[in-house]
Amino acid sequence: MMSAVMSTEASIRYWMAAMSDDEDVPEGDERAERFIAELYAAYARPLLAFVSRLTGGDRGWAEDVVQETLLRAWHNEEKLRAGGENMFRPWLMTVARRIVIDEQRRRSSRPAETDDAQLERVPTEGDTSEAVVNSITVDAAMRQLSDSHRQVLIETYFRGRSVTEAADVLQLPPGTVKSRVYYALRTMRQTLGGQEVTS
Repeated sequence: MMSAVMSTEASIRYWMAAMSDDEDVPEGDERAERFIAELYAAYARPLLAFVSRLTGGDRGWAEDVVQETLLRAWHNEEKLRAGGENMFRPWLMTVARRIVIDEQRRRSSRPAETDDAQLERVPTEGDTSEAVVNSITVDAAMRQLSDSHRQVLIETYFRGRSVTEAADVLQLPPGTVKSRVYYALRTMRQTLGGQEVTS
């Protein structure tokens, strides 16, 4: 990006170096250098002032637009010279304005970026995402249990049965149900490995 404190010669050299990366630019083209020097000397300041107003005072963006405008002018040197010097200023202003408009359209077509502060203001009432995550986590841990341990937990925790009721349904002694609940919960804690599951 061009700096406002660069001298005219340094700015021209900067642009010429940037343009020399383009395969269409012959190295050491003195005519191109003179053309850019003339344009820069005559129109860079008024063009920067004009573009600064269009960009809402964004100096960096304005400098980029001026550089792109002068680069396009260089690519259209023959057309500009054929139209005469009176064509330079209107052409440069029109091209710069169109570059700004295109960038504004591009920016407005992108969704607005958000930060964490905006996300914190989003209401979370009725948000079931945590419940879904917990359900998936518990389901994965339940799959790690043996069938006998899984059945005991389903009857006691998920169906809300007492140890005696679960023993009757599973046709097991109550002591066996208690023991299996204990070992099933211990295995679940180990499987979850410190993951917090809230109800």
